[in-house]
Amino acid sequence: MNAPIRHVDPAQPRHDWTLEEVEALFERPFMELVFDAAAIHRRWFDPSEVQLSQLLSVKTGGCAENCGYCSQSQHFKTGVPASKLMEAETVIAAAAEAKAGGAQRFCMGAAWRDLKDRDLPKVAAMISGVKALGLETCATLGMLKPEQARELKAAGLDYYNHNLDTGPDYYDKVVTTRTYQDRLETLEAVRDAGLSTCCGGIVGMGETRRDRAGLLHALATLPAHPDSLPINDLMPIPGTPLGDSEAVDPLEFVRMIAVARIVCPKAVVRLSAGREHMSRELQALCFLAGANSMFVGGKLLTTTNPDKDSDAALMADLGLRPMSMEKVPAGPETV
Repeated sequence: MNAPIRHVDPAQPRHDWTLEEVEALFERPFMELVFDAAAIHRRWFDPSEVQLSQLLSVKTGGCAENCGYCSQSQHFKTGVPASKLMEAETVIAAAAEAKAGGAQRFCMGAAWRDLKDRDLPKVAAMISGVKALGLETCATLGMLKPEQARELKAAGLDYYNHNLDTGPDYYDKVVTTRTYQDRLETLEAVRDAGLSTCCGGIVGMGETRRDRAGLLHALATLPAHPDSLPINDLMPIPGTPLGDSEAVDPLEFVRMIAVARIVCPKAVVRLSAGREHMSRELQALCFLAGANSMFVGGKLLTTTNPDKDSDAALMADLGLRPMSMEKVPAGPETV
């Protein structure tokens, strides 16, 4: 791994990273990598601030996709029953409770392959109601058509989440019912509608370091970097193909956070699924390396998450506070 790394200017995000350069970042001495990531983090953000999101499953189970990590796929026997789309009033009430608990962004997730036009009015009502509470709105509803993305934007949606999951070379080892290109086309529709993108992936699915570099290379060379970049540490679910996966080494996970910060310097990098099995020390290293967002609330879709008191204690001990949303960099850098 001897590819030279061009000078990284934190004042100007790059979109011309090569895969070899991203791989080379992973190979750097750990302390130097974290130091450089922390310096770039400080160029764009207050390192003492963390953006707080809360996620609600508004339609659980019965998904037609075969994502190997997911408890909600109809292809696997995980004990998660299929449910109907929640009523907008119930979702809005949950969002109000989340805001009272300190959440700044409310994310709504539905276990769908794609959004059906018949469900759009109810989803739009959820979004409008949550937006009216003064929260940032985010949704993850599967694949979107361009006109659907525009309707969600008109309803008040701020962010659309659509993860790439892993690098393109490993993707078909994780899911075969949707292609990488399908995901890229949804992201294009989201950007074209003027929505902010929330896009990242998962580590711990048996992928190599090169595959992790491939994911970050794919994100860093998009026409616009993700506005939010979630990094999930796999929560192995019994009954799924990845249910017996071995955990990623904690320092390797920190490397993932640091490289994400370097190649997408203006993104809000989120510690997503997996915090339940992370030590306080590991989470602290992740925040040092450039993570500046996390999910709060005791549940993420169908998996557990640290409770409110644990997170409050962690933030207090690390000297962290909720992010001032006015300070988030406005708009992505484009090619």
